Amino acid sequence: MRFKLFSFTGILLSLFAIVISNASNARAQEGEATVIDEVIAQVNDDVITLSMLKRENKERIEALMQERKMTEQQATDEVIKHQAELIATLINERLLLQKGKELDLASEIEAEVNRRMLDIAKEQGINSIQKLEEAMRQSKIDPVSVKETMRAEMMKQAVLQQEVDRRTYLSFSSEEVKKYFEAHKEQFRAPVSVTISEIYLSTTDKDDAAVKARASELVAQLRAGAEFKAVAGANSEREKNGQRTAPQDGGKVGSFELPNMREDLQAILKDLKVGAVTDPIKIPDGYQILRLDERTEEGKAATFNDNQVRQAMLGERSGKDRELYLQNLRNEAFIKVSESYRASVEPLLKLNVPAAAKSSEKDNKKKDKKP
Repeated sequence: MRFKLFSFTGILLSLFAIVISNASNARAQEGEATVIDEVIAQVNDDVITLSMLKRENKERIEALMQERKMTEQQATDEVIKHQAELIATLINERLLLQKGKELDLASEIEAEVNRRMLDIAKEQGINSIQKLEEAMRQSKIDPVSVKETMRAEMMKQAVLQQEVDRRTYLSFSSEEVKKYFEAHKEQFRAPVSVTISEIYLSTTDKDDAAVKARASELVAQLRAGAEFKAVAGANSEREKNGQRTAPQDGGKVGSFELPNMREDLQAILKDLKVGAVTDPIKIPDGYQILRLDERTEEGKAATFNDNQVRQAMLGERSGKDRELYLQNLRNEAFIKVSESYRASVEPLLKLNVPAAAKSSEKDNKKKDKKP
C-alpha cells in the first residue's frame, strides 16, 4: 500500500482567499525602552514567543469573524478562553516540525510545495511559479509567508502519516481485516458513481455577468438538442499545458464516486438524468456546465477490498494513535513553560515526570521548609 504524503486540497484551493499577516518589527523610538519578546515555552532547542502567540491569536480571531460571523469582541473572547489549548497546540506543532527535520523530510517537502504552487498557477492560467508569486504580491498576499505555511502544514502531516498512520495501517492482521469487514459490510457497498463532461468558461479579466449569460446561452442550446461534444469543443476554455483540451476530449472529465464529490455537486447531480446538463455552476475562476454521461447505482452486495477495509479501520484508530505519538514526543522532549502560563498549559501536556525528578522536587520542598 502506498500512502499519499499530503491531503491539503481544501487549503490549497483557498490560498488566494487567505492573506497571512506577518508581525512587523517594532522599532523603539528615541528615549523609549526596547521591549524584548517574552518566551512562553521552550521546546528542546526552539522557543515559542509571545509574538508568535499573538500572531496565532490574530489569525484565529479573523477566522472566527469570517467563518462564524462573530464580532471582533466575541471572537477575541473565544480565542482567549482557549489560550492554554492554543499554546499546547503550538508545542505539539513545534515537536512535529523538529521530528520532520530529524527524519530528513525537508527536501521532499520543498519539492511538494513547488509542485502545489505550480498546480495553483496552472489552475489560474499562469505558466510559472514566478508569475504566480507576482500575481499574489499584486493581490497583497505574501508568497513567502504562504509557502512557509505550506511547508509547516505539509511537514506536520508527513510526519504523522509516516510515523503513525502507515504503521497503524500495516499493523492490522489479515484476520482482523476480514473480521472488521464482516462486522461492517454496510460500509463497503459500492457507492453511486457518475461519469461527467464539462464546458468551462473563465471569468479571468472578464465581466462575470457576461460570462454567466454566455454559459446560460450554451445551456439553452444543449437543451434544445445541440451535441455536447461539439459545443464543448467550440467553447470550453479548460486548458492543459497552454492548450484547450475540449477539441480533443469533448469536455470529458471522468468518473467519480458521488459521496466523494463536493456537497453542492452531489446535490446537483443526485437527481440529474443521464444525458442532461446542469445550469451554469459558479466556481472561483469561472462557470462550468456539467453533463451527466453515466450513472452507476449503489451496489447491493458488499465488496471486500483489503485497502478500503484497512483505511476504514485506520480512520477509527488514527486519532487515538496520533495523540499517543504526540504524547511520546512530549515525554521525550525538554519542555519548559513560563511561570505565567504553566498552571493552565502543563496539565494539557500530560507530561510524565521521571520518578527521580519527583523525588528531588520533594527533597527540595522539605529543605525549603526547614527553619
